[in-house]
Amino acid sequence: MSEPTKSSGQFHSTKGNVVEAIGNATGATSWQNSGKQEHAEGETEYKAAQAKGYAEGAKDQAGGYKDSVVGAVTGDKSQQAEGNARKEAGATQKEVNKQA
Repeated sequence: MSEPTKSSGQFHSTKGNVVEAIGNATGATSWQNSGKQEHAEGETEYKAAQAKGYAEGAKDQAGGYKDSVVGAVTGDKSQQAEGNARKEAGATQKEVNKQA
């Protein structure tokens, strides 16, 4: 299986809803069931990608903080600035991927 992505998860979730709605409108239980299944799989994929993104953001935030502190202690302004940027990027990635 390929790595989960939020866009693929959203696509399959939405497609599942459409297929299920067609099944409901036509009375085709096979479409209803396959739509429900695809929707559930899409939601699962989306949440997996979201969790992965959050974890990566946390890792970047922590690594950036470390680089910032090391740069400040050693007087390396470049390392400190890069660390601050990485820390902020990680915090943003965490915020984008936090679960509601």
